[in-house]
Amino acid sequence: MEAFLTRWPHGALSRALKHPNLKFPQSGRLSFMHTRTVRGRWVNKAYDALLLDAGGTLLQLAEPVEHTYASIGQKYGVTATSWEVKQGFKRAFAAPWSGKLRYQGDGRPFWKRVVGEATGCANDDYFEEVYRYFANGDAWLLPNGTYETLSILKDAGVKLAVVSNFDTRLRKLLKDLNILDLFDAVVVSSEVGYEKPDAQIFNAALDKVNVAAGRAVHVGDDEVADKIGAEAVGIDCWLWGLDVKSFVDIMSRILVSDPLPP
Repeated sequence: MEAFLTRWPHGALSRALKHPNLKFPQSGRLSFMHTRTVRGRWVNKAYDALLLDAGGTLLQLAEPVEHTYASIGQKYGVTATSWEVKQGFKRAFAAPWSGKLRYQGDGRPFWKRVVGEATGCANDDYFEEVYRYFANGDAWLLPNGTYETLSILKDAGVKLAVVSNFDTRLRKLLKDLNILDLFDAVVVSSEVGYEKPDAQIFNAALDKVNVAAGRAVHVGDDEVADKIGAEAVGIDCWLWGLDVKSFVDIMSRILVSDPLPP
């Protein structure tokens, strides 16, 4: 996937909504505020807020994590293959964590354990190089159409928020990818002290955007952390890659339309 980072010029909303591949499903949960008419139809908001998971949804890795661990590790004596690193990463990431949060502050203790167990290398310099690599926007990509979709939704009056289990590197990553300023709120587990699926992290996001749970939708890639967590507080949730597969899908389900009356 490629990152599209060019801001839409004046009139982009109208042109995008007229795109032949953009379809507007009917919806029974419309806002009372009409945004504008397109092709003889009123375009309405089905939701007043869009909450987005970060890693695995909004942010995609530029290359598989196992390739990065293995390639950087070569000069530190890492001999594990990419396949071995991948299996080790899965085990280490899923293993129970003794603290309340996996990502306390900058998340270094958690990630140091993951990197060490995934590669068999406990070299501090190796870990720091890996950690710094993933702290830069170049290590990540936005799904196609992300910037354009978020810009259109924001122009239509939809509140935007990131709700993520992440460490303190997240804000810099969003800034590196030129999307931080599009969000009305960024709620990070390492800052608020709660991780999804805890209801308190979702409620914190709702408070920041001042939108009721029933008027918000969350998009994430984890069945438990995202879907079960969001729905427990009354927020609709679409699983990335299953319910929605692109940011155009997201836009077409939030900006919906009814035919004009005769």
